[in-house]
This record gives sequence, structure tokens and C-alpha cells, in this order.
Amino acid sequence: MALNVFDHDEYRPPVWKSYLYQLQQEAPHPRRLTCTCEGDNRPKYYGREYHGMISREEADQLLSQAEGSYLIRESQRQPGTYTLALRFGNQTRNFRLYHDGKHFVGEKRFESIHDLVTDGLITLYIETKAAEYIAKMTINPIYEHVGYTTLNQEPTLKKHLPQSPEAPDGPAPAKDDRNAEERLTSLVRRATLRESDLAAKYEKVHNFKVHTFRGPHWCEYCANFMWGLIAQGVKCADCGLNVHKQCSKVVPNDCQPDLRHVKKVYSCDLTTLVKAHNTKRPMVVDMCIQEIEARGLQSEGLYRISGFSELIEDVKLAFDRDGEKADISSNAYEDLNIIAGALKLYFRELPIPLITYDAYPRFIETGKIADAEKRLESLHEALKLLPPAHCETLRCLMAHLKRVTEYEKENLMSSENLGIVFGPTLMRAPGLDAMTALNDIRYQRLVVESLITNEDVLF
Repeated sequence: MALNVFDHDEYRPPVWKSYLYQLQQEAPHPRRLTCTCEGDNRPKYYGREYHGMISREEADQLLSQAEGSYLIRESQRQPGTYTLALRFGNQTRNFRLYHDGKHFVGEKRFESIHDLVTDGLITLYIETKAAEYIAKMTINPIYEHVGYTTLNQEPTLKKHLPQSPEAPDGPAPAKDDRNAEERLTSLVRRATLRESDLAAKYEKVHNFKVHTFRGPHWCEYCANFMWGLIAQGVKCADCGLNVHKQCSKVVPNDCQPDLRHVKKVYSCDLTTLVKAHNTKRPMVVDMCIQEIEARGLQSEGLYRISGFSELIEDVKLAFDRDGEKADISSNAYEDLNIIAGALKLYFRELPIPLITYDAYPRFIETGKIADAEKRLESLHEALKLLPPAHCETLRCLMAHLKRVTEYEKENLMSSENLGIVFGPTLMRAPGLDAMTALNDIRYQRLVVESLITNEDVLF
């Protein structure tokens, strides 16, 4: 039975393109030109490839015999600096050479000169032979036809796995399921999950980091080989997508974080967390709010009185370790202020605040508006600047805090008091001097107070 992922299309595995791989195999091999003279001034991190203070012309003559040959020389113009002389394309190329524990001439750092030269020859050869091809790699990518996501939504995945018509009814053997899943590439996984209704429909950019791939790897955007010895491309730290650095600039913002990569709850980007767990809001927010409201909102000084910091840290560790299975019931934590403190801590530790850095100036300007009606209009516009997951979480929190104010006579927590508590927790601006940050506290309070008071109108 075919694996159907689109309405009219049948899934076809991507065709990995071998042209750049073949070029890497053809690239010149490094040939170290050893120096026969013994020198006392040779740096300890260089070997016999070091030839001392020789001129460019001398280096060129020594290297003229073979493609890929190389040596290291000390600069005559700037003593104490070193140059890697490398023969490529029937000419000698000179690169300023650095060492800080590793060898480098550019961004990449290498354990040995041999590795640096090997990678350099591969890069020079491929970028010389295939410059036009590389420039057009991002045209007609396989990503557009197959796409990418992760293996989080197991029920949906299994629904789309190919079934043998001869297979009997009932669950297939565990070993067969496992083998089938292992055969699915990251690209296939997106195809199988593409139509899932379980995933939160939030846009998320990929969190790409330079990565060294062991063994041959192909780009999951353009299907071309990722050449080089180290740092051949980038890998998304949240979903595991592997692409060329240049391809990463055109990959759509459709990261589907994988729980195997997202290993904590606190200090994790909010959108990353909700997409990894397929929820509308972070589970820590929902669970803490539910627990607080279940125990009663009449607790005096709710959110103002601090719980024991060690126990709040215990709650944090429980969420990081157990996720939605964390036990925050009264049996585990009798003091409600511990749960309230854990919720505030979650917001304080967000790498991007709930009211994001980009939206912060607009919200602060809103707080400065004296006219209540105009402030409300400005707040409505400012909320549009928030990412969907942030806006939804803010809506849920403000609705909860509005319910807290309904018991103001018992808990003594008005919207103004809650604004004082949550203003600096939900809003932070990077790079502000201490005086400006201090002055902003007043407006942070007014913003949160207005959000609570007008929650039913704004959201």
C-alpha cells in the first residue's frame, strides 16, 4: 500500500544528488613539504612543514612540483606571524595562519595542519569547479515537496506507515515497527505528519548551529552533499534538521521541535516548548494555574508572598525532569506560594520574555499614555506584535490574574498589586542602562494592570 501524504500525490523518497560528493572525492590530497634543516625557532605547535623565514618566491618554487603541496613559513614583513602556503590550481596561495589551541585561517578551527589543508583543498576544489552549481542549489529544493518535522506524534506516524496487505489484523510486532520508524528519514517524518491536527499551529524559526557531521551527509533542503572535513553545515538544535549554511537562510520558519532535542522546560524558548509538546501553552503555565485555582484563590498575598526558594527550585527540577507528569499537588507541596513562585520563576527564566524584546518598546510607550481609551487601543495594537504562542500564553495568564482580583477582599491582591509583581517578570529589555530600566518599572506595572483589567476586551 502506498504512503499517501498529500491529497493527490504519492510519497516518493528524495533523490540525493551526488555531484558534489564526487567532486570531493576528486579533490587534491594534501602533500606536506618537509624542511630538512633543523631550526631552533620553530613554534612547538608546527611540525616539519615549518620552513622558517623564507620569502614568497622561495615558497612558490618549493611548492611548484605538486598540486596540494603545502608548507608554513614565517613572514619576513611581520616577524612572529605565520603563513600557510598552499599549491592549488597551478599557483601558490598564501593564508595568514593562526593558533589558539587549534589551527585556523578563517572560521573553522582544526586539531592539525593536515586536517586544515585537507578541508581547504576540498573547499577550493568544489567552489572552483562548481561555483555556478552551488549558487543555484537552493532552486527547486526537495524541502518544498517533502518537508521536515520530527517523530513526536507517534499515533499520526503509525497511521501513515505502509501496511502490508498480507499483514493480519492487530498490532504489528514491536521489532517491525521499530525498524520501519528507523528507515524513515527526517524528511519522511514531515511528510507523514504534515496533515496532523495535533500540532500547535505556531510559526517557529529553526535554531541553527554550526555542526560537524561524521561521515557523508546530504542537505535536507537541497539534497546536495555537504562537503568538507568539519563544520560542513548547520543543524537545528531544536528539531535536528541538517542543511547547508547557505540553505539555512531560505528554509521556511516551520521548525517542529523534537523532544529528544528539547530536554528541559524552564529556560527553554516558549514557542519551542509548545511545539515540542504539541500544546497551545507551556504545560507548566496550565498546570500551575490549575493547581492554584483548584486550591482556592483566597490565599492572602497570592503571588506577592514568596515561597521557600529551595522548594521552588524543586518544582522547577520536577518539570524539567518529568514534564507534564510532574507532581505539584498539595501532597508534594503544601504551601501554595511555592507553586505561585514556580510559575513566576518560569516567566523570569524565559530566554525571550513573554512580552518579547521586539514588542517591549511599544508596550512601554503604551504605558505612558494617560488617556485610558487611547491606552486600550494602543495595547490592542501592541499585542499584535507578539508571537502567537506568547500572545496565547499571555491571554491565559491575564484571565487567571483577573480571576485572582475577584477575590481581592480575601487575598488583598488588586490588579495594581499584581501589576507590581508581574510587570518586571513578564517584561524585560536588553541593553538598557540601570536608570532607564528603573524608570520603566512604573510603566511595566501600568501595562500589566491594564492587561488584567481589560482582559475580556483585549483578547
